[in-house]
Amino acid sequence: MTDLDGRVIAIAGVSGGLGPVVAGALAAEGATIAGADVSQEKADEVGGQLGLSEERWDGRAVDLLDEDAAREWCAALVERFGRVDALLHLVGGWRGGEPLASAPLADWDLLHNLLIRTVQHTSRAFHEALLTSEHGRFVLVSSKQAQEPTDTNAAYAAAKAAAEAWTLALAEGFEGTSATANVIVVDAILTQRMREESPDEDFPTFTPAEDIAGAIAFLCSDRAKKMNGQRFALTMRG
Repeated sequence: MTDLDGRVIAIAGVSGGLGPVVAGALAAEGATIAGADVSQEKADEVGGQLGLSEERWDGRAVDLLDEDAAREWCAALVERFGRVDALLHLVGGWRGGEPLASAPLADWDLLHNLLIRTVQHTSRAFHEALLTSEHGRFVLVSSKQAQEPTDTNAAYAAAKAAAEAWTLALAEGFEGTSATANVIVVDAILTQRMREESPDEDFPTFTPAEDIAGAIAFLCSDRAKKMNGQRFALTMRG
């Protein structure tokens, strides 16, 4: 038995650079994984990598820009498993590199949808399920740029800051309940693919995906039941 044995954990963005690592770590702790991605093929690929029994895996395509689709996803999981104990928001995206005065505002439109609207839709869709669970958890992975914006990353930083504010507001609403909402802050994520493609690179400021997965597992456990509305920095020193 582990802290997460039998927990039903939903992962938004399960096929991204971080998703499969997190899913694998939580599955190893005994959790049932419910992964959503924009692509059914990619969700199925993660399911194949995990090798879980049918009883412990649910992978499906969900358009998280559609609030009704997000609600239908949650309802389907509750119907199948009886509850949802945690929702991990790992949906990512980036645009940037140009100065604020000349960067296309279309970048903001894209990042608003990817990094804010999906947080709004998922948090609202799963709100009641997390409150009903005895172990309700919401975890957002964010960037240090939310607190340290730069001229060439204004849209990205602003979107991440808004997503964090939304998550911390969710946490305030959870006060007095068994549910929590927290933010994990990184600079950049180091994946196995990056290591393989650049074996001689040190990536000194990148946080390994495995470390982030470990932090998420901790926040989903009973050991973190009193931690709510916190920003956990996993940034690395260069």
